[in-house]
Amino acid sequence: MNIHNLKFKIPDGKRFVYALVVAFAFVLLTFNFSWAATVAKHYTELEFAPLPEVKLPKYERYVLNNGMVVYLMEDRELPLVKGTALIRTGDRLEPADKVGLAQLTGTVMRTGGTAKHTADELNQILEQRAASVETSINEVVGTASFDSLSEDVETVVGLFAEVLQEPVFAEDKLELAKTQERGRISRRNDNPDEIAQREFKKLIYGEDSPYGRTTEYATLNSISREDLVKFKGQYFYPNNMILGIVGDFEPKKMKALIQAKFGEWKPNPNSTKLQLPKVTQAKSSGVFVVNQPQLTQSNILIGHLGGQFNSPDYPALDVLNGVLNGFGGRLFNEVRSRQGLAYSVYGAWSPRYDFPGIFIAGGQTRSDATVQFVKALQAEIKRLQTQPVTPKELAFAKESTLNSFVFNFEDPAQTLLRLMRYEYYGYPSDFLFRYQKAVAATTAADVQRVAKQYLKPENLVTLVVGNQTAIKPPLTQLATQVTPIDVTIPGLTQPQAKN
Repeated sequence: MNIHNLKFKIPDGKRFVYALVVAFAFVLLTFNFSWAATVAKHYTELEFAPLPEVKLPKYERYVLNNGMVVYLMEDRELPLVKGTALIRTGDRLEPADKVGLAQLTGTVMRTGGTAKHTADELNQILEQRAASVETSINEVVGTASFDSLSEDVETVVGLFAEVLQEPVFAEDKLELAKTQERGRISRRNDNPDEIAQREFKKLIYGEDSPYGRTTEYATLNSISREDLVKFKGQYFYPNNMILGIVGDFEPKKMKALIQAKFGEWKPNPNSTKLQLPKVTQAKSSGVFVVNQPQLTQSNILIGHLGGQFNSPDYPALDVLNGVLNGFGGRLFNEVRSRQGLAYSVYGAWSPRYDFPGIFIAGGQTRSDATVQFVKALQAEIKRLQTQPVTPKELAFAKESTLNSFVFNFEDPAQTLLRLMRYEYYGYPSDFLFRYQKAVAATTAADVQRVAKQYLKPENLVTLVVGNQTAIKPPLTQLATQVTPIDVTIPGLTQPQAKN
């Protein structure tokens, strides 16, 4: 008998039991009992090896004859090339009666086509190559970008250059962008968190400030195609722009391509440094409410005007953020865990690059806990000034901050954009490394000093978005005067008004 052809017949009823026995035997043979004997540690007891030193990838910076700054960084891991341009502009520079102009300019610059290609032709060429070209303008910067396969980079960079230099701002695409923006205006009160964020900025910066104002139907209707052409002409020129390209390319060929596509672009001989809007805190304090009867919880923000990244005290303030925030932070431990007032609670010194940011704290809580939640936030802010951080709190905050440092360099494109951003705002190229060293050197005394110097309990502005009748005890327990905010959208009954 050939034993290789011998088959054992296992009764169906016993097959499952047999499989279990075999599986259990395998587990017994492979199980690491020494590991099983180890008692699981609490997360606070875990130890990690020191992080490796972070180094910048090699890159090149040069300037074209027309003043355009160029950064090149090779990355041969994938056959892809990515480009980003930063243009010194922003919606903070648009006229007060045409709020929305910058955003529309950034949108229609791409969607409206160029002198050489209609919008549909652009889309077709890019889609055939799995490539993209995008443009936008936000509060502080104009951005243009492209993504391309290495083999298509010449074509895509050519289209990218066309969009930047020769947009035609097609009238029908402008009307489409306006219609989409009208839709966003009509829905802007649908989300209580969005209401809170929008109205809080108005309280801090002022509703007429470029940092607090909003696009309305009236400002949108006053914008014409000629306004877009003029706004683009004011800010989009080579000596007002930084271009960065990262990916799989030969530097010599890429330099030649950039020269061919951008070298003849005429600079603006009258280019001057942008005059940025001045910033002061609009409301020095107070309690404000947006009544939303349909809500079962309150969205709460409290805070005051903050500062900038280039403050010498920013590293210590960021450590203070670590003491206040996150799992193990004071707000989490006290407001969420001990008092059980909220599932999410936060507080942070949030600076900006070239204008003051905001110190902001907040969260969501049930309506009947609103006053208690606000008082708990206020108490923790004051406690930062009066109760020094413990060695454990300091170590936790610094380690969290320093351990996250590596995520600033996750990929070359991110690193290159950071270098470009520092040049855009006039920061030193090694700013992040200076910050890292300063965080490592921060002491408990530094944290308490900046808490006393920069946190202003007497200037806290409090905003509640919630069901005012369900807030018990009432908000008058926080202040004798509670100011209502009307978020009715002007002109909502005629959202489709034409120019």
